[in-house]
Amino acid sequence: MRKSKQVARKTLVADAREAVGHCAGLNVRRAAREITKFIETWLVKEGLSLAQFGLLSHIAAARDDTIAGLAERSGLDQSTLSRNLRHLEVAGLIEIAAVETDLRRRAVWLTEQGASRLEKAIPAWRLAHGALSKIIAPQDVRALANSTMQLSPGDSGKF
Repeated sequence: MRKSKQVARKTLVADAREAVGHCAGLNVRRAAREITKFIETWLVKEGLSLAQFGLLSHIAAARDDTIAGLAERSGLDQSTLSRNLRHLEVAGLIEIAAVETDLRRRAVWLTEQGASRLEKAIPAWRLAHGALSKIIAPQDVRALANSTMQLSPGDSGKF
């Protein structure tokens, strides 16, 4: 009886090591954390996290100013996005209001303070991105991001 538990344990350890070494999800999450930390060391002097910088950038670049459009572009679910936007709103960097033509929809835009903060952070982001591109090719990151656009919970039966 002791022997079968030992064999199961060896298999579990081997399987776990395989998962840690080969799982795309685990490895991409770790890479994302490392890239985030790297870029945030440059953005910290501007008082923004990478998530905040990203949301401000998405808002500034948007043609569609609705929260639903922002959720789609940023890849965040509505509740996570709303929680993150609340922090930016409290900080005075964005405003959120109902869309005049449809009071059920909400729009988001940068305040003057938000635009100014983003404008000041972009040079730091450029420096960070330049340093990062010496380690990781930007086209490789973009290719990975584009490839993952094919994945969604509804598409799992395709594979």
